Amino acid sequence: MPVQPIISTTQDHLPVHDIQENLVVLKNGSAAMVIETSAVNFGLLSQGEQDAIIYAYAALLNSLNFPIQILIRSERKDISAYLGLLAAAAKKQMSPTKRAWIESYRHFVAETVQRRNVLDKKFYIILPFLSLELGSAKSLGLAVTSQNRLPAPLTEIVKKALVALGPKRDHVIRQLERIGLTARQLINKELLSLLYRTYNPGYAAPEIDAVNLTAPLVEPIIKDNKIL
Repeated sequence: MPVQPIISTTQDHLPVHDIQENLVVLKNGSAAMVIETSAVNFGLLSQGEQDAIIYAYAALLNSLNFPIQILIRSERKDISAYLGLLAAAAKKQMSPTKRAWIESYRHFVAETVQRRNVLDKKFYIILPFLSLELGSAKSLGLAVTSQNRLPAPLTEIVKKALVALGPKRDHVIRQLERIGLTARQLINKELLSLLYRTYNPGYAAPEIDAVNLTAPLVEPIIKDNKIL
């Protein structure tokens, strides 16, 4: 008998099942809510300001009765949009001298970012919802026996995750505001962009339709007209 080829994709091996209602739903029935937060330059603060932030951060940790995950992502700074604005401004400039100044500045910014590898840091707090919180022994059995099947209907997982994670999100955001940070929950489009950049480092995320989230999480590697 001829050997049947194995037809699969990299995305079959990723833990993500879907993104619904601003939640990342995993294949094992778990879900996660992602909060993006700002940062503060601690070293530039006075001693009194540093003490206040330390006490507020300690209060945040002591107030938690649920798990959180802290994610810090460092990515190369994307200045393509800014360089495009400078190029457009140079074209509109009537004075040759000023046009040359803008072009010189544009080249300086591009070379500086490339030579010094300027990084952009993003800070996230992840609130997990475990499949065990679905509260069904039968669902737990399905999660163990099948890797390609959700332990419960997707709508049920999303509904219970929203009920469980909503108050936790509000509490964390309030505590972050006491530290002087600005925080907000990522929406569907932003979650897909974050996952795409995570699985495709060095690639800019494509334009993603906020309604039809069909962009692949992993781009294929093409060499000599063959997909690797």
